[in-house]
Amino acid sequence: MSVIGPALGVAAGLAGAGAAAGLLTPERGRTTVVGGCTAGAGVAGLVAGVAALGGVRWAVEFPGLLPLAGVRLAVDALSGLFMAVAGAVVAAVALYGIGYAKGHGGHGAGSRGAQAVLPLFALTLLLVPAAASVSTFLVLWELMALASLLLVLAEHRERSSVREAGVWYAVMTHLGFVLLLIGLVWLAASAGGEDFAALRADANDVPAPVRGTVFVLLAAGFSSKAGAVPLHAWLPRAHPEAPSHVSALMSAAMVNLGIYGIVRAGFDLLGGGPLWWWLGLIAIGAVSAVYGILQAAMASDLKQLLAYSTSENMGLALIGVGAAGLFSASGDGAVAGLALAAALLHVVNHSAFKALLFCAAGSVLRATGLRDLDRLGGLRARMPATAGLFALGALGAVALPPGNGFISEWLLLQSLIHGLTVPGVTPAIVLPLAVAVIALSAGLAAAVFVKALGVGFFARARDERAAKASESPASMLAGMGLLAAACAGLALLPGMLGSGLDRAVTAAGLAGRGAVSGGGTQLRLEAISASLWPLWVVLALTAAVAVAAGLPRLIGAQRRRTKARLWDCGGGAPTPRMAYTATSFAEPLQRVFDDVLAPEQDVNVTPVRESAYLVERVRYQRRVPDRLEHRLYEPVLGALSQVGRRARRLASGSVHLYLGYGFFALVALLAVLVVGW
Repeated sequence: MSVIGPALGVAAGLAGAGAAAGLLTPERGRTTVVGGCTAGAGVAGLVAGVAALGGVRWAVEFPGLLPLAGVRLAVDALSGLFMAVAGAVVAAVALYGIGYAKGHGGHGAGSRGAQAVLPLFALTLLLVPAAASVSTFLVLWELMALASLLLVLAEHRERSSVREAGVWYAVMTHLGFVLLLIGLVWLAASAGGEDFAALRADANDVPAPVRGTVFVLLAAGFSSKAGAVPLHAWLPRAHPEAPSHVSALMSAAMVNLGIYGIVRAGFDLLGGGPLWWWLGLIAIGAVSAVYGILQAAMASDLKQLLAYSTSENMGLALIGVGAAGLFSASGDGAVAGLALAAALLHVVNHSAFKALLFCAAGSVLRATGLRDLDRLGGLRARMPATAGLFALGALGAVALPPGNGFISEWLLLQSLIHGLTVPGVTPAIVLPLAVAVIALSAGLAAAVFVKALGVGFFARARDERAAKASESPASMLAGMGLLAAACAGLALLPGMLGSGLDRAVTAAGLAGRGAVSGGGTQLRLEAISASLWPLWVVLALTAAVAVAAGLPRLIGAQRRRTKARLWDCGGGAPTPRMAYTATSFAEPLQRVFDDVLAPEQDVNVTPVRESAYLVERVRYQRRVPDRLEHRLYEPVLGALSQVGRRARRLASGSVHLYLGYGFFALVALLAVLVVGW
């Protein structure tokens, strides 16, 4: 008997119990009960996902649950991978959320509404990958969007910016839903059935123009959920304004489902496609990776920085998915499987370190009430555990050993480099550019997280609240500890995922079994006859650092040392105002990428009243707006506002006019029906 069905049943039961507890439990024990139920649902989802990665398949149908169509669920290795990731993130973040929401009392994240919705949101994250029909998928997708929207708005009474972020998120997520609705319904109508099995079987019978249009619609809809540029505008708004444990769930679990949808639709349901599909996907991924990390480099809001970093990492995953499609369309199934495995592994790694980083940022926010890096500092001494955990997550984000992000980006680079053997002019041009994009994004990511860690934790405190911060409660540290353990495990023992990744790639419909294999400390790439031993890399780096740090001390111990006061140039002891801020740290990068970022600067000089030649005060302000949003969304919003203002003339208040509208609309509808008949 399959363990997947009972595990999902347990997850649904615990989520329902958690939602009821959120509404009915008194404030004193509400967060503990809800957090425990949500964490239990996450563990059950993790069990189901791991079973699917082990080769177990499961399917069930509930004919009467939805009118006309019913509900169909099916779990294979591909859906199991995303289910396992979501379950692990939900379990750790729910434990963290107990202490985080308790600090808000009965308001915001600790309110009855937010606590009731949280377990339901977690359940949708587990069930969306299990959907096996168009109607089931769309219903679960919309429930996930609505639940996340309610959680984003949880603190709307505390900050007016939350409401604006909620509007942006609602509009963008439902725009994506409309694209998915049109694409999936069109595909179902062309294939003659809405069941995923029927779509899979009849994909080759769908006309090529229809398949291409459907792929574009679905890729755009799923990319908007993944935060890919230019449909990313909601992400740097919603993630900072949502409660931090909700931000962790959205960035480490929900955005993954955008990648899942593209893989499921492009490879499995549509059966692959021509080169232009995948070249477009690589282009979107490359722009997202570079633009996202550039915006992160300029951001001084810690949570906004992490949100833009999510766009960068989802862009890298899209490059891997696009490269897999490119290699598959060119006939190299082995390298295609390696590229897709690298993309999926990067999704897993990103979930681990990004959930940890958002939780650490929430820990800072809870202790100080601040998100502005220009005002933080001194937290290494006041919050040593949080500082260490943030450093571990940052190590994964910069894709350097021994961080877990290094493994997946190394795999991705290996697939792109060995894909150069694919014949044709297009791969010869596109693949080196993709390699350059990955290298550039990795270098910028290092600068971003050096800024976040150095300015926010190691610099001197610039605000009294940061100087008086205290460490987070045990439940928050325990949740972050689980995520840190996941980062360490993925960094040191990635070979344990080899067989599961291979099954997920096969379930997606790609050839080339055994693209990634291994066990324990070894990761083997059968397609290119290469291997990696991450544990030995870590041990070698540790030994090198120990020697580099210990040798000067050993030599210096034989010399006589004289202590002297540091020369201060007559300026007195250093103050926090003399240290680098996040803004000043990023200025050299801003100068390099000035044409891309287009910063706005303003200098306001106030002269002394008695003389125009003496200056009383100089005020300098610099702002780096989202240029794509400025050039793309603001004109559209302006045009819509103008149309809305003109449309008000139609609502004059005259009943006769409204009856005329109804009459002409009815005549037009009848004319359309007659012509169609």
